[in-house]
Amino acid sequence: MKKIIIGIILFCGLIFGGCKDEFLAAKPDKALLIPTTLIDMRLLLDNISIMNNCPGYQEIASDDFYATTTGYTAFGVAERNAYIWAKDIYEGTNGPDWNSAYKQIFYANLVLDGLKLLNDNQNTTAKEIEGTAYFYRGIALFYLAQLFAAPYQSATASIELGLPIRLSANVNEKSVRGNLQQTYNQILDDIKSAEMLLPAQTTVKSRPNKAAVYALLSRVYLSMSAYTDAIRYADLTLNLNGKLIDYNNLSITPISLSFPTSLPNGNDEVIFHTSLPNYGFFTITRTIVDSELYNSYSSNDLRKVLYYADRGVGGFSFRGSYSGPSTPASIFGGLATDEVYLNKAECLARSGDAKAAMDNLNLLLINRMIKGTFVPMQAANADDALVKVLTERRKELVRRGIRWTDLRRLNLDKRFSKTIERDVNGTIYTLLPNSKQYVLPIPDNEIKTSGIEQNER
Repeated sequence: MKKIIIGIILFCGLIFGGCKDEFLAAKPDKALLIPTTLIDMRLLLDNISIMNNCPGYQEIASDDFYATTTGYTAFGVAERNAYIWAKDIYEGTNGPDWNSAYKQIFYANLVLDGLKLLNDNQNTTAKEIEGTAYFYRGIALFYLAQLFAAPYQSATASIELGLPIRLSANVNEKSVRGNLQQTYNQILDDIKSAEMLLPAQTTVKSRPNKAAVYALLSRVYLSMSAYTDAIRYADLTLNLNGKLIDYNNLSITPISLSFPTSLPNGNDEVIFHTSLPNYGFFTITRTIVDSELYNSYSSNDLRKVLYYADRGVGGFSFRGSYSGPSTPASIFGGLATDEVYLNKAECLARSGDAKAAMDNLNLLLINRMIKGTFVPMQAANADDALVKVLTERRKELVRRGIRWTDLRRLNLDKRFSKTIERDVNGTIYTLLPNSKQYVLPIPDNEIKTSGIEQNER
């Protein structure tokens, strides 16, 4: 068994190491090694360092954190370019966000191909492994769509460029870009396939379960502005796990990381654990929170002290990861109940039910304020409720990899569109609402070797 797993890892190393970003066009000389036992397949999917990571460039490019002068200088070339939304991000370097997500898809396809050979669909373990593989393939494609494809709009999705959809581990199959509707159809098909196969509970939060499926579907449908479906899956999630942490029970010591460790099975709000990459941008001394965001927290809001700490770099740096202090890759980018409550509240406001939206939002906020100081929020009407929910959404879901998707979808509504500016050594860079710079370029080597069409930038 160990020899098989080692062989697969070495094979993947040849593809992803030797070929760098041009994975989709890789033509290895040796035969593809398919896992042949359920144990092998489980070991592949339990590889947290590969399967439980999400992209990071979306955090670098969004508006919650700004680089210090010394921090910007210390970034790698691709991080500096992503930060200022340059036309050419990579300058000949690789594209780790693209590569990592397609590596996850490759691993998932290895397992799905192996299960077809086993032909043991009635085995309970086989069903869970199959559901896990579908989940990972769906979430990885969704991550890719947030960076390398345009924001979803139903009216134009059939004519916008989508992404290469890989449904087999055979890397010799030619890659093509279909349309965006096809990409989202595949995302939803994979996640709903997982829904039919995954159990209600798993032993560790690095493995997906039904609550993770529902939370992910709520996120995906919200990104598609499909609010009825988003609230439906939010409700299904909260029926399985609606737990919230009372922040009054956490330590506010400035030097501590106050949230409980999410792995293997901690932090009651965490539904599914993934981590943001270990990029230089996430070094605490290199970035500071946007002052407008920091000042939006009231004095009785515990998030102000639990999320941020004064690092002596001219502002406040982030310390509020839901991964907790003991998880190796400690910046949480997964699925959690607080996001789901906010999804539901937003959809209720958009449906015109201001009271229900505020009631749902207050369920979250009472756990965020100093005990005895919370005054329930009220809204004059549905539009007022929506503004309040979106304000709290930004304040709650800090450094989760979510803000970029929110900016992209909210820019489609003039009420919430935003221009972002960077000041780098006196040079001002601007990101306009709905700019083509909201779609990242595909890594250069991928374009050269696979021949797929590059994004207009």
